Amino acid sequence: MISIPRLLVILLLCTSSAINAQTQFDVFEASIPEIRSALEQGRLSSVQLVQQYLDRIQAYDRQGPRLNSIVRLNADALDIARALDEERQRTGSRGPLHGVPIVVKDNYNTDDMPTTGGSVALANFVPSENAAQIDKLIQAGAIILAKTNLHEYAYGITSIGSLLGQTRNPYDPRRVPGGSSGGTGAAVAASFAAAGFGSDTCGSIRIPSAFNNLIGLRPSKGLSSIYGILPLSHTQDVAGPLARSAEDLAIILDVVIGYDARDEATAIVQGASLPGFVERLGSVDLSGLRIGRLQEYFEGTDVNLRRSLEDALDWYEQQGAEIIDVEIPDMADLIRRSGLIGHEFKPDIDQYLAQFSVDENLNLNLNSIVSQGLYHEAVGGVLSRSNESELDEQAYQLAIATRAQLRKAIEAVIAELALDAIAYPTIKRTQVFTGEAQAGSNCSLSANSGLPALSMPVGFTGNGLPVGLELLGGFLQDAEILAMAYAYEQALTPRRAPSTTPPLESGLAPRAQTFSLSFERSSIRLWAEFEFDVLTNLFHFDIRKEPGSSGIVHAATLVIDRDEDGDAQDPIVLNLLPPDTDAAQGNHFMSAQFRDAVVDRRVYLRVFADSFPRTGVAQLLE
Repeated sequence: MISIPRLLVILLLCTSSAINAQTQFDVFEASIPEIRSALEQGRLSSVQLVQQYLDRIQAYDRQGPRLNSIVRLNADALDIARALDEERQRTGSRGPLHGVPIVVKDNYNTDDMPTTGGSVALANFVPSENAAQIDKLIQAGAIILAKTNLHEYAYGITSIGSLLGQTRNPYDPRRVPGGSSGGTGAAVAASFAAAGFGSDTCGSIRIPSAFNNLIGLRPSKGLSSIYGILPLSHTQDVAGPLARSAEDLAIILDVVIGYDARDEATAIVQGASLPGFVERLGSVDLSGLRIGRLQEYFEGTDVNLRRSLEDALDWYEQQGAEIIDVEIPDMADLIRRSGLIGHEFKPDIDQYLAQFSVDENLNLNLNSIVSQGLYHEAVGGVLSRSNESELDEQAYQLAIATRAQLRKAIEAVIAELALDAIAYPTIKRTQVFTGEAQAGSNCSLSANSGLPALSMPVGFTGNGLPVGLELLGGFLQDAEILAMAYAYEQALTPRRAPSTTPPLESGLAPRAQTFSLSFERSSIRLWAEFEFDVLTNLFHFDIRKEPGSSGIVHAATLVIDRDEDGDAQDPIVLNLLPPDTDAAQGNHFMSAQFRDAVVDRRVYLRVFADSFPRTGVAQLLE
């Protein structure tokens, strides 16, 4: 027998234990502090971390629910992770983002990957330098794992473009994820990275946050740099993170905010003390809060959203906050006259393409893009109108002046009523089905005034769609409104992962489950087969009358036993077999209640026939 030295045995055991510990960590819904702790304790390496996220992207982005959120992966991500692991061993961690994978909207400049704006026109456009916030992330040790899809040129809120097509919402893949940062919203909700980055010209961070059960801040204009981000309107554009928790958002914000000489708007923080987002998280005194409820934005809000929104404000009131109904004088008119996208988009994008192109002969501009038809039809109208327009300097200056009036009107209300924030729905309508126009955005109040606004998750509609409440704060009061959301999050835990992107099993997506049922009562004989696919949220059925079944069947339906006692009084969920039909098959998109009932095997087949026409006979699906 070969003798193994005792020290070697100990080393082997320690190595085996470390490997087992590492493999036990799952990135599904993992927070940045959890990831950081696992990395620092040696329970996880950044290489393993990246690979887990890549596995999830492989399983769910082009397969399963087919979210279609990732434009391209960073081919060097694993090598970067390996180098950061080695650096951690040599010199320690750079900070909380060391070795942590992040996804970024594909309008952020990355000098090692194309920056496309979601358009085929820029499919191979590799800019000459990184965006300012990308450099800050890299310096902090973050790994840029992938570029995410967006509404082409960020000019819309459903996230569709000519390069990748339509991104889907992980909470209901039939629906849109919001936009324009919808690829980031869907990817972060599906745990494709620790967090993600978007931009917001009018709602493009906040709407995807609301639609994907995330938290996202449109920061005070100038708090962080937009240098190197493909512009929609440089005066209205801001950029920053979307995250699954307020703490994750705070950690990243502390990294990317600050002065940048290349973005004149950031002069407001030059030499100033920056807000400490993490430091301020637990600072809010709920009993002293005064929150303005913006009546005009609650009016006409979808009834499916209202309950969650009102419940959230009720919770703040129960903690001692005072909720005050407010109006902003002439708000609608001021907003209408203060938008700048129509004035700035054409000159901004032409300047961007000229500035960051590495090919002096490329001669790429909005006119060449439009004249060649290099865009998705969804943005055809806005691109054509922008291309045909000429800058009206007088109208432009009037719009800028009106922005100042809007901000003054908001700040007057905040000051007069001593408000800590103004609250309203992030968007008044639920997520539309793909291909439809999305209405209901309340984006302009913040976008046209330059004041910070945060979309926070506050629950779900009856059919499982996320709901977002927006908090508008005073200028540079970004950390304060995040602290308000943090208190709510800590008490109520509003984050719930989408069912279509569950934890992987040995690196693979869970397989669809199948089961069958044979029903026989009196002269009725039925056979049915069912498939339950959580990735597509579809319940497939195939049912038929068996040979020898002589009775007349009027309906074969599914019901949920809510009381776990087989109560036949429960309402019908789905009719599988209509009258005068011997066989039927189809798909049913599951509600959360139905999905949970299938998992718990609390679904019954209830058959109505001549021999039992009124009450039917129930049989559990097993």
